[in-house]
Amino acid sequence: MKKVLLFVSVVMFFSCSTKMNDKDIHNNETLNLTISQANQLSQMPLQCMQQEFPNKLGQTLANENDMGTPKELHPAFYGCFDWHSSVHGHWMLVKLLKEFPDLENRTIIKQKLKENITEENILRELEYFKRPTEKSYERTYGWAWLLKLAEELHTYEDPLAKELESNLQPLTNFIVNKYIDFLPRLKYPIRVGEHTNTAFGLAFAWDYANTLNHEELRSLIEKRAKEFYYNDINCPIIWEPSGFDFLSPCLEEADLMRRVLAKDEFIDWIKLFLPDLQNSDYSIEPAQILDRTDGKLVHLDGLNFSRAWCLYGIANNFEEYDHLKPIANNHIEYSLPNVVGDSYEGGHWLASFAIYALSNAE
Repeated sequence: MKKVLLFVSVVMFFSCSTKMNDKDIHNNETLNLTISQANQLSQMPLQCMQQEFPNKLGQTLANENDMGTPKELHPAFYGCFDWHSSVHGHWMLVKLLKEFPDLENRTIIKQKLKENITEENILRELEYFKRPTEKSYERTYGWAWLLKLAEELHTYEDPLAKELESNLQPLTNFIVNKYIDFLPRLKYPIRVGEHTNTAFGLAFAWDYANTLNHEELRSLIEKRAKEFYYNDINCPIIWEPSGFDFLSPCLEEADLMRRVLAKDEFIDWIKLFLPDLQNSDYSIEPAQILDRTDGKLVHLDGLNFSRAWCLYGIANNFEEYDHLKPIANNHIEYSLPNVVGDSYEGGHWLASFAIYALSNAE
């Protein structure tokens, strides 16, 4: 079993009410994500992946014929409140199946994956994406997670995974072509802390292209990333976070550039882009959430997880930035206790962000 590491106490992992003190936050005990914890986290997407309501469709209506229930419009990815959350909930379950072969509820997980990602359902999803009014639907956040799901299925040596990958392929190919069509026409990158952030959308798409050796997509992403970001300096990370962020504009950019630049080139780049990051005493505090029932404010838990995976990505690939790992740990420790037992506003999506952060902690 592949081990996912996190510097956090067992008690803090799933306690929703316990408050952390300074000793907890700076705890450097190395623990593994256990199968019991994986079982508990897996319940979150399981509970909502076939829950049709509440639902935020985010569609553009050309006429009354465009209307429909979430399941009618998106028979594969209709649950978990919105399309992209459903997609990364499916990714998370595939990830846990792959990492934990003895997952307690693997039978029901496989059943639900098989029910949702059918050839027929995916072709109906594709029909929706081809609507003239939906040219920008889920661009590029949902696109990125769809390719992350496709990548996870491709690297999972399991008969069901191969079946699901094949079923998903028409939509995967369509999304790849959407990237290839869109990126040359994007004059300026989108530098926000929410769904449309360009750097995030390119990072996951690059992972897919790199894993599957899709040279056209990978080369295009590398070209556009350098054109967008190579000359950036002094990113104002002290301005972060904005009130609804779940992505860090500065760190997502760095997370992308570590992928597309050679190691020496990245070191030179990040010293100009985020110069304070190289200081061994660098610190940035986790974002705080004052109302966990507000779906926008709870985005900040997602920010803590996404900051963590960006910091791990730098630290794990460049030993001179190893001091960023405790900062990443602190961010996870702050938000992880809130995930299990959370209100639906956070519960429908935050487990995926937690798992992706944890999977990059090694």
